[in-house]
Amino acid sequence: MLEVSIFVSYVILSIALGLTFVRLVIGPSLPDRVVALEMIATLTVGFIAIYTLSSGVTAFLDVAMVLALTAFLAAVAFARLITKGGGVHHD
Repeated sequence: MLEVSIFVSYVILSIALGLTFVRLVIGPSLPDRVVALEMIATLTVGFIAIYTLSSGVTAFLDVAMVLALTAFLAAVAFARLITKGGGVHHD
C-alpha cells in the first residue's frame, strides 16, 4: 500500500511540476515567474521527501531543508527587488 501511495505522490508531483514549468515559461510578469520558481522549489522538496520515505535514507532530509531555506531566502530577495521597482520595464 505504501508503494502505491508513493507512486501516486510521484505522479501528482510530476503533474504539478509540469504545470508550474508552463507557468514559469508563460508567466506574463516577473511576480508570476517568481511564484512559479518558488513552487518548483517546493515541489522539489516534496520529491526529496517522498524519495526519503521510499529509500529510507534520512540524509536527504537535510538536503530538503537546505533547499527550502534557500528558496525562502530567494523569495524574500525577489520580493524586496520587486518592491523597490526592480524588474519593471519602462517604455
